[in-house]
This record gives sequence, C-alpha cells and structure tokens, in this order.
Amino acid sequence: MPRKPKQQASALKVLPGVAQPSQLNDEAVIRMQGKKNEPLNIDDLFNGIRSGNRMLLSKAITLAESARSDHQLMAQALIEKCLPFSGKSLRIGITGVPGVGKSTFIEALGTWLTSRGHKLAVLAIDPSSSRSKGSILGDKTRMEDLATDPNAFIRPSPSAGTLGGVARKTWETVVLCEAAGFNTIFIETVGVGQSETAVHSMVDFFLLMMLAGAGDELQGIKRGIMEMADGIVINKADGSNLKKAMLARSEYERALNLFPLPPSGLRPKVALCSAIDRSGIKEAWKKIEDYCSFTRMNGYFESKRLEQAEVRMYDTIEGRLRNDFFNDKDIKNMLQKVLLDIREHRISSYIAAQQLLDEYYALNGKK
Repeated sequence: MPRKPKQQASALKVLPGVAQPSQLNDEAVIRMQGKKNEPLNIDDLFNGIRSGNRMLLSKAITLAESARSDHQLMAQALIEKCLPFSGKSLRIGITGVPGVGKSTFIEALGTWLTSRGHKLAVLAIDPSSSRSKGSILGDKTRMEDLATDPNAFIRPSPSAGTLGGVARKTWETVVLCEAAGFNTIFIETVGVGQSETAVHSMVDFFLLMMLAGAGDELQGIKRGIMEMADGIVINKADGSNLKKAMLARSEYERALNLFPLPPSGLRPKVALCSAIDRSGIKEAWKKIEDYCSFTRMNGYFESKRLEQAEVRMYDTIEGRLRNDFFNDKDIKNMLQKVLLDIREHRISSYIAAQQLLDEYYALNGKK
C-alpha cells in the first residue's frame, strides 16, 4: 500500500478573528423604529413627525408615495392627523428649462434663508422613465450645502409618469413637512412642461427661471407658462452675460405688460441674479415676500388656497373613478376585445369607449 504523504508543518498560523462591532447604533434604530421587528403605526409616525424626527418623516413620505392600498389607507389616516398642524408655511414652486440653474439657485436662496432662521423643505420632482419607471433622484448631490444643513430637508420624489400623481403625492408631502415644522417649502419641477400646471395648483408663489443669451427670449417659452408665473428670475446674470441679462429683463417686462392683469392684482416682476456668486438672491426673496404680503392683504392668498383644495378634490375623484374603471375584472376582459375591434377598423374609438362605459355602468347597476 502506498504511504500517505506526511503533512508538512506550516510556519503560518491563523488566529481567530475579532468580531467587528455593528456599523449601526442598535439602540438608536430601535428608538426610531419602535420595537424590533414591529412595524410602525400611525401614532409612532405622527409623534415622530411632530418632534422633528427626519427618519420618521422620510418613512411617512415613502408611505404616502406607495401605491399599495394598505399603505394608502395608513397614509391618509396619518395625513388627516397632520392637517391641523399644516398650512402655516410659504409654498413656492420653482420651474425653468433644464440647465437654467434651478438647483444652484435653490441652494443659494435656501442657505441664505436657513441662516436667517427659516426651516426649509425642498421637494424636487424628478422625471420617471416611461420604460423602466425609475428616476435618478440626484438633486441632493447638486445641493451639497443644503443637504447637510440642520434647518433644511431635501426630498427628491419620482413623478411616476402621471401629473395627477405629482399633484396628490407632492401635496401630501407638503402637509407632512409642514406638520414637522418646516415654514418654507420649495417645490422644484422637472423643467418647463406639463408638470408645471400640477405644481402651480399647490403653491402660493410660482417662480419662473430664465436664461439670457440662449436664443430669442420671447419665443423660447410658451405664453401659458409666463401667464402662470408670479415672478421671473433671470439667472446667470454675471460677467459678460450681465448686459444680455439686463436686455432680456427689459424684453420680459414689456411682454408681461401686454398680458391681462393676473387674478392676484399684481403684475409679475422680473429680477436678475447669479446663483454662483449669490448676487441678487436677497432681492429675489424680497419680491416673493412683497407678493405674498400684497395677496394676503387683498384676500387672494387665502382664496387661492381654497380654490386649490377644491381642485385637489376633483382630481382625486377623477383618479379614483379611473382606477376603479380599469381595475374592474370584467372591463379588463372586454377591453382586449374592444382594442382588437379598433385595430381591425370594425368600430371607432368613440363607439368603443361608449361600449366600455355602458358595460361598466350596467355592471354597477347604473343607467
């Protein structure tokens, strides 16, 4: 029989390792989350929001953004508890074409405000991919100072591809942030487009940011967006671009004088600023404050908020009816047949819609 080879002694000896401590503070996690492995309830979230716990505020916003029906029930119960503590902030919508410097402007104005005692929440709406449904949510990386500011809270949220979703989810986030004690809310849109209408319907002041020297100023933006604006800021008004910015301001002021006087009773003002060297930031905020003071005195501020609440109610009804219709099992089955008939040119789209609606009303006992 062959002999087994002798094992040679090794000069290396592996010592038992030392257990590494956890990277998390377990006690802090339990305090924030409640008892271990026990889901948070409405009272935990509400008390955490009111005490300024950012972790629980973020969890509450995620709950409100969830599409799950059980999460929605919890979110609505939480929002109802928070409503009496909301409504005391100044809500400002900020829009502009991509590259205009919205994030840089928000950081410059935001840090200026927090240094003067404001508590600021920035809600940045990111566009969602129509294919993957995902969003980059990278606004925090462009606001480095605000992201570490103890008086600021930045929450990027996906648009989820629906304007109604933007309006409802963002408004719910506003309520939660106001209940947490934030007295100034910035809502940054994805850029000039349809989402501006949704954001305009939930803010007290709608700021339009523009660039000078980027083409024909008056043709570079739709009249509808300008009519929605309560104020215009021309950014990057510095260096060799300052003269162009001043010329652009004159052009915008002349154009705004051609529009009818807005319901607020105050014609929009045009300001210059440079978010990079932070010039004109104080003046831009002064125009926002002047507008809000004027509209509070003439009653438009409060009447606009009441009108926005009514619009949200109608939008919620429309969204619920749409969901109920398309989630109906019988309608789903019928829809495939009707779509085939449309593709084969056997019926028109109008007749197809009428057939589906008639079927839905019949199924629900309504004529």
